[in-house]
Amino acid sequence: MIQRLPTCPIPPGTPMSFSAAATTDMSGFDFDPRTRVIYSPGCLSQLGSLAAELGGRRVLLVTDAGLRAAGHESRALEFLSAARLDVHVYDEVQPNPTTADVERCTEFARRHDIDLIIGLGGGSSMDCAKGTNFLLTNGGRMQDYRGIGKATKPMLPLIAVPTTAGTGSEAQSFAVIADAESHLKMACGDKKAAARVALLDPELTLTMPRQVTAVTGIDAISHAVESYVSTKRNLVSQLFSRRAWSLLNGAFETVLSAPDNLEARGDMLLGAHFAGAAIENAMLGATHALANPLTAEFDLPHGIAIGLMLPHVVRYNAAHVGTAYQELVSDAGLNGMGAVECADLLARRIVQLVLAAGQPTNLAECGVTAADLSGMAASAAEQWTGLFNPRSVDAAALLELYRCALNFDAATS
Repeated sequence: MIQRLPTCPIPPGTPMSFSAAATTDMSGFDFDPRTRVIYSPGCLSQLGSLAAELGGRRVLLVTDAGLRAAGHESRALEFLSAARLDVHVYDEVQPNPTTADVERCTEFARRHDIDLIIGLGGGSSMDCAKGTNFLLTNGGRMQDYRGIGKATKPMLPLIAVPTTAGTGSEAQSFAVIADAESHLKMACGDKKAAARVALLDPELTLTMPRQVTAVTGIDAISHAVESYVSTKRNLVSQLFSRRAWSLLNGAFETVLSAPDNLEARGDMLLGAHFAGAAIENAMLGATHALANPLTAEFDLPHGIAIGLMLPHVVRYNAAHVGTAYQELVSDAGLNGMGAVECADLLARRIVQLVLAAGQPTNLAECGVTAADLSGMAASAAEQWTGLFNPRSVDAAALLELYRCALNFDAATS
């Protein structure tokens, strides 16, 4: 049974961005895809031939220790070696890579005269690979590329191979890198940084531990929901967002209960990719602004932080997204009338998915106290993703959203 969320009112006077409008009221779009997308079980076998086709001779493979242990690194090396490529492996990527991680990877790459980069793994490996591409080709520090279009020189060809159904980084021209000192996550975007090829092989996701499946899946779901209503949404991004939501909502509980179900794994991988493509065109919202301080200050996995905050942001946005939430609710097989009811239904469905994943549903479970909230709200207000939320947010609104999540009781509401 879907649990009902309690009402958590936002104080009068909280800023709002624009009046409710139908999501089909579009002013146009500029859709500029840069990435060839290949999807099929077993398509990792094409990695060597694709790298050679792009002119690669001295290849940097960016991955992590977990992928080495799972055997994916050795399989990638097998296919690259068969194409007679000189491969240099950097497999020390850390979760939520920082500027220091990128600098270490770049220093390694400079020693080997790299001419092509492969990011193999989750969002951390792919972001580190993109960040290394910035520094290797354009010099400087990652802080120099915060924003959009700061790279002035050509960048190396990049092949992105996701092994999780989460960030959709393979569909994006942004590297999300945390400043090692401030912990502020920086979005460093440039069309030249987009992957030339994204290889989507659902067989690679079969080895994900349940916890990784859970947290990356919730993250992908949030990407679909937030990008569908962001202020930068457009006709193309919403096509990606809505299809992503349908795939992810339909497959998530299956991959949790039947992790060897390749069809469901494929739906999750495609859903995460489509949601990533939506982000590339539409950005995100307040949930990600709220999640980043939780990750930085309490070391919470990103997907757990997202699951804690997304239901409350959905309800906060209710009157400012037109019929968008009604459309997502309908796609999930639920029936609702009116903006508030549909936001409630969508929020409750998200809570249901978080509970299925075995993740916490309130901040107190994660060691957060009321005394922590003001500082986190100030940090959240500095995060770039909040700028695109359909209902505008400031530190006061973000503080109230944290308060909503502090002692939320999913079992009795």
